[in-house]
Amino acid sequence: MDSPGYNCFVDRDKMDATIQDLGPKELSCTELQELKQLARQGYWARSYTLRGKVYQRLIRDIPCRTVTPDASVYSDIVGKIVGKHSSGSLPLPEFVDNTQVPSYCLNTRGEGAVRKILLCIANQFPDVSFCPALPAVVALLLHYSIDEAECFEKACRILACNDPSKKLIDQSFLAFESSCMTFGDLVNKYCQAAHKLMVAISEDVLQVYADWQRWLFGELPLNYFARVFDVFLVEGYKVLYRVALAILKFFHKVRAGQPLESDNVKQDIRTFVKDIAKTVSPEKLLEKAFAIRLFSRKEIQLLQMANEKALKQKGITVKQKSVSLSKRQFVHLAVHAENFHSEIVGVKEMRDIWSWVPERFALCQPLLLFSSLQHGYSLTRFYFQCEGHEPTLLLIKTTQKEVCGAYLSTDWSERNKFGGKLGFFGTGECFVFRLQPEVQRYEWVVIKHPELTKPVSLESTTILSSPCHSVSSDPADRLSPFLAARHFNLPSKTESLFMAGGNDCLIIGGGGGQALYIDGDLNRGRTGHCDTFNNQPLCSENFLIAAVEAWGFQDPDTQ
Repeated sequence: MDSPGYNCFVDRDKMDATIQDLGPKELSCTELQELKQLARQGYWARSYTLRGKVYQRLIRDIPCRTVTPDASVYSDIVGKIVGKHSSGSLPLPEFVDNTQVPSYCLNTRGEGAVRKILLCIANQFPDVSFCPALPAVVALLLHYSIDEAECFEKACRILACNDPSKKLIDQSFLAFESSCMTFGDLVNKYCQAAHKLMVAISEDVLQVYADWQRWLFGELPLNYFARVFDVFLVEGYKVLYRVALAILKFFHKVRAGQPLESDNVKQDIRTFVKDIAKTVSPEKLLEKAFAIRLFSRKEIQLLQMANEKALKQKGITVKQKSVSLSKRQFVHLAVHAENFHSEIVGVKEMRDIWSWVPERFALCQPLLLFSSLQHGYSLTRFYFQCEGHEPTLLLIKTTQKEVCGAYLSTDWSERNKFGGKLGFFGTGECFVFRLQPEVQRYEWVVIKHPELTKPVSLESTTILSSPCHSVSSDPADRLSPFLAARHFNLPSKTESLFMAGGNDCLIIGGGGGQALYIDGDLNRGRTGHCDTFNNQPLCSENFLIAAVEAWGFQDPDTQ
């Protein structure tokens, strides 16, 4: 390890077996695309010296606030803040939330330096209220810093990034919670087999997903975390989502069909990540991460904004937590057997459906809005009961005891803007499904085939979804921002025909057919393949209706 300037915080015996200094010593490229490729390929991963130079350059180029603490600030304040405490006995700042400082092959001096740097950061960044990822970041940066002051400056630049398009690490409980919800949404869409396993074996799957950053910032072995950090500094926050999704995919592959080692799936995943070298190499982990076909960074950013808005409306602020949210219950627990009754599905089936809905509605209780057995077989009454609620869940039971339905993202009152004519509205968060005779969900075709479209420029990203059943008076504010068709260049409109309602019929999905068609008397229906969902028929192609229900999402705090 021929890097004398970087040795003072490192246990050399452990490091020699972890990262050897065998690679190139210089990097000449300046183009972002080439940097991305080199980072993903691990070009500087085998050279301790080169990685240090690359980190210095990448962090130096981060756009920051005008006044950002530098190394000289650290030299001025560290003595006053640390005082006479020994570095090993220093408390951690409250914003790390009792996070353990990963050892990352640091020696005793290095472990103490992490605590000193974190305390000085807390002094200089009073606006940072929740940042459990920071100890791991500081511990890694110490490897590539000549002294504590330089490491402090690097960490400060990461925190002080002021480029709105380049999010780095969460610095508030609000941001952290919305990131956890966003990760849950991404798991639900892109890791459906793993999500199904998590729902089956965990009593609190939201808490499992709330652990996702810990997998990366603490549990991953040093050489894995460093590889992730290489790419993260070049490409930003989306890399973290990708790698965490890949970890969950590998965990599912290894553990599916096997008994868990404990009754705590959170701990099982942590153990798996700590021992990930037994399963997959860093190269394979990154390869899997970038094979996941996610939407654009801006589309994920919109989802993050929607989740933040939902949390704010539940009382979460940048500065404080909410006891009810920090100890939130899993969506399954929102469907209580004692107060849930449906003529179409049981508690278990409703819990399965609830596990598919977007995370920002996960805390909402199912609220029966319409039942044909209670309100009559009338489409007009259906609209009357459902208007003002967004999103809604449609359930249908046929006379042959088949069960199917749809999750509908947008208020049915949107149909009125077409002046009495049948017109489609809604967003790509809509999906259709069947429960009997077998369970199957069909999502927007663009989710499975993003090559059909290219994202368009999002100049306005202020259109947010409203949580649970409350709906804004501004029609634009009632549209879900995530997977809204206006954000994409679609080859034709048939891929975005989500929901339509007229006086004579209700339609879900269109283009070459309809996923669901129901007549105005709620007596007859038909189902078939449609371009929007690329679905198979949800039940018998022509069916008679035994019962129809519409469910809303009720905030438990308003009960």
